[in-house]
Parts: sequence; C-alpha cells; structure tokens
Amino acid sequence: MTLTIAELARALDARLWGDGSLIVTGAAEAGQAGPGQIALATSSAYAEKLAPGGMALLADGSDPEALGLRAAILVARPRLAMAGLTRAFDPGPGIAPGIHPSAVIDPGAEIAPDAAIGPFVVIGAGVRIGAGARIAAHVSIGAGTVIGRDALIHPGVRIAHDVTLGDRVILNPGVSIGGDGFSFVTPEKSGVEEIRETLGGRAEIRAQHWTRIHSLGGVEIGDDVEVGANATIDRGTIRATRIGRGTKIDNLVQIGHNCVVGEDCLLCGLVGIAGSARIGNRVVLGGQVGVSDNIFVGDDVIAGGATKIFTNAPAGRVLLGSPAVKMETHVEAQKNIRRLPRLYAQVAELRETVKKLLDKDARE
Repeated sequence: MTLTIAELARALDARLWGDGSLIVTGAAEAGQAGPGQIALATSSAYAEKLAPGGMALLADGSDPEALGLRAAILVARPRLAMAGLTRAFDPGPGIAPGIHPSAVIDPGAEIAPDAAIGPFVVIGAGVRIGAGARIAAHVSIGAGTVIGRDALIHPGVRIAHDVTLGDRVILNPGVSIGGDGFSFVTPEKSGVEEIRETLGGRAEIRAQHWTRIHSLGGVEIGDDVEVGANATIDRGTIRATRIGRGTKIDNLVQIGHNCVVGEDCLLCGLVGIAGSARIGNRVVLGGQVGVSDNIFVGDDVIAGGATKIFTNAPAGRVLLGSPAVKMETHVEAQKNIRRLPRLYAQVAELRETVKKLLDKDARE
C-alpha cells in the first residue's frame, strides 16, 4: 500500500506537520528508515536516532523542525497510533479469493460466497463459515463447527468438531481448538485425590490405572478474540470451554477443559490454565503464569510473569511470585532475602562478641 503522509495522518486522526505530499510506502524503526518509510520515534530516545530529511511518527510536544524532518505525524498516544499505522501497511496472509480446487469440503457445509478457502483445507459436515472469512492452507475444521464473519484462520490450524468461533476471530499458525481435555480417573481413589485431602500424607502406595473421561462439550470463542501460534484450547467435558469477547491469547498458551475466560483478557506466552478454572474480565496474566484447576481469578487481576496462582484471587489484586501473593509483599520478601547474608554476618559477629564477653567474665 502507498499513500501520502497527509492521508495517513487523517487515517490516524492525528496532526500533520510539514510536507503532506510525501509518499509513505512502509514503516521502520528510528535510524533504520529508508526512502518512503516513516520512522517510528515514539520517545525522545528514539527521536535522537532520526536522520535529517526524513519523516516520522512523533509524540505530541516534539519539535520536527529541530529534528530536521521534512514531515511528521504528531500523536497523543504513540503506541496506539502504531496500531493504526501497522494495520494500514499489513498485507495479510495473501489468501486468494474463492475456494482452492485442492480443498476437501463436505457437501453439507455452508460457506459464504465471499469466503476464501486456501489449498488443502478440509471442512467437515455441517460446518458453517461466515461472510468474509479467510481460511489459509492446511487448515482442518471438524463437523458442526461454526466460524463467524471476517474470521482469519492461518495455516495449519486444527479446529475440532462442535466449536463456535465469533466474528473477526484470528487464529495464528498451529493453533489447536477443541482437542480432548486431559481428564482421567482411577477405579479406586488415586494418590492425587488422597494428597489433595491430606496435603501430602499417603496411607499406602499402590498400583493405579487411568481411565479416560471423554470430552463431550465443545469450545465457544467470542467476537474479536485472537489466539497465538501453537496455543491450545481444550473442549469441555460436558459443558463448553468458553473464551470471552475481545480476549487476546499469546503463543503456546494452554487452556484446559471446562475453563471460562472472561472478556478483554490478556494471556501472555506460556500461560497455563488448568481445567475448570474461571478467569474474570480484563485479567492480565504475564508470561509463564500458572493457574490451578477449579479456582477463580477475579476481574481486573494482574499477575506478573511466572506467578503461580494456587487459590482464588480477589478482583483487582496485583500478584507476583510462587505461590502468588500481593506484588508489594513479594517485592519486600525478595528484598529481605537479599539482606540475609548481611544479617547472617551481623549475627555471627554478635555471637563472637558475646562469646568473648562470656569468656572474659569466666576468667574474672
């Protein structure tokens, strides 16, 4: 895509400075922009790297003239403006219109006339695909699944049977939706069940064999959800696993069977949510956060990276550590741990001083 910097400023609802006729063909980091590229200089540190004579996206309050620029777009919230700018220049996956002749589609499937279906896609019986949906190569879609309008399904995605995807859902390469939940039972009470009750004690250790509990529920994903590469969302045992509208899920996230994730959540890379956990609205879980099964994480909770949440978390709580505690509690505890060597040395010195005093008293 090519457009003038004036057109780009209007699209971003931002203020233009300088020559609005300059053609913009793409974007680059500050100091790396070539001909036709607008440099992203969203802070003073980046602005210092700008080459004179170019064009840039700047924060309000910057001085384009002092930076030697020919043109600039000034915005109140640069990172938000970057969302619009990158969207304008993203060509997308390039899925050709229509249905590729190598696709295998059950006669009972319903596909909107303007949907695009790529090579080697397999679509099962009773599948419904909405208007404007784009399905890339090597995607498989199980029977009875419904995909909403303007969905974008990248290569290699696996969608099982009886899954519902809302409008504008994006699934990145390798995503798996609707695999069986990890749910097994033993004929007698298992060691796991026993230690849940005793918190560690075991009466005896005996052989045990696992029997699968089959997953009859589906997966329901709301509008505007995005799922990162190689993430997995398991189907429910009886009721569906549910992901709320607007939630964004990063690469390699695992969401177990029966989980309910609220709206506008942010689940970062390598998050693991065990079966039947409930996550409220607007929850942010940093990378490698773990959530135990059958617990509730309240609305607006934020958990820092590698936090392990073993018990219910009240709404609005900011958590860190393993086990999860209030962030300020964890930070103070870490400070105290770092002070331990100094404290040990002080105690050893005090002990030696007391010993010398006692020895002196004994001699006298």
